[in-house]
Amino acid sequence: MRWYDPLLYPFAAIYDGITYYRNRMFETGKKKSISFLIPTVVVGNLNLGGSGKTPMVEFLIELFLPHLKLATLSRGYGRKTKGFLIANDDLGPFEIGDEPFQIFEKYGKEVSVTVGEKRTLAIPEIISQKPQTELILLDDAFQHRYVKGDYYILLTTFQKPFFSDRILPLGTLRENRSGANRADVIVVTKCPDQISESEKELYIEKIHNIVEVPVLFSGIEYGDPFPVFNQHLELLKKVILVSGIADNQLFVSEAKSRYEVVETITFEDHHRYKEADLMKLSSLVKEHHNCLVLTTEKDAVKLKNKAFNKYLAEIPIFALPIKIKLAEKDKEFLFGQITKIVKDKSYIREI
Repeated sequence: MRWYDPLLYPFAAIYDGITYYRNRMFETGKKKSISFLIPTVVVGNLNLGGSGKTPMVEFLIELFLPHLKLATLSRGYGRKTKGFLIANDDLGPFEIGDEPFQIFEKYGKEVSVTVGEKRTLAIPEIISQKPQTELILLDDAFQHRYVKGDYYILLTTFQKPFFSDRILPLGTLRENRSGANRADVIVVTKCPDQISESEKELYIEKIHNIVEVPVLFSGIEYGDPFPVFNQHLELLKKVILVSGIADNQLFVSEAKSRYEVVETITFEDHHRYKEADLMKLSSLVKEHHNCLVLTTEKDAVKLKNKAFNKYLAEIPIFALPIKIKLAEKDKEFLFGQITKIVKDKSYIREI
């Protein structure tokens, strides 16, 4: 126990009471959840950030893209705009948010990437403006109770599972652990490659003490770094790491296993880069000579801000891509579960 925990107990109790009352309002029908005819899959977590929601959405996109017309919907955390927007070439991360922009850059030609803080209003807009859509993936919407999703995927990290976490501000849980009862499946993310069957059984047992749903285990797979600006740059062995994500431990560990890391610059999650950050970065690159900047995909989209070009044009910057790694049988399980929902709602006849 931390020395200041007793001071936080009253605030945690109040927060727990408020979120319990809100959830209870939905469960008793005093607050209404809207179910839509179009199939919807909710991806979310119980804790604050860092559980791999965007990689999971990208995983689902790649899983269903050959079979269905997809749309993604998130509120677009950190954007400077309001209301419903469909991503296009004229909109950047400041207009639609970091994660939606990242998804748009990868899949924008094949997937409708949308943002809207009021999902109950955004979904009808998707149906109206993108009538070919057959499945909507709702990113970070586990606590958004106004929409009744058809399938709920709850993520929790191997390093900090929700069953051992505590409610805010004592821990990082947005709501009580019992919120996991809304999940149709729980995916334990960021698992080490060497995870044993006994470790899996322990996690399953602890999760099933709270909710009896299937539990899947996923790892992280890093791809080859790609240049953020100049496509003709070559990889160097010395790197400066830059990241502004909820938990950069795996990113740093992977980078150190591949390169000589000469500096590590760590910002808070959803950090908004300023000119001072870029000036510091430029100075470090000059100081260390023959080195490059290695960052995350999430940070790379923010560094593409045109206002930063004068600082970054001559700096070799690479992004390290990340993907969800899931066993084939677990892929087939998710595919079958979601496919059944789409068929049952008669949105399409066969996949």
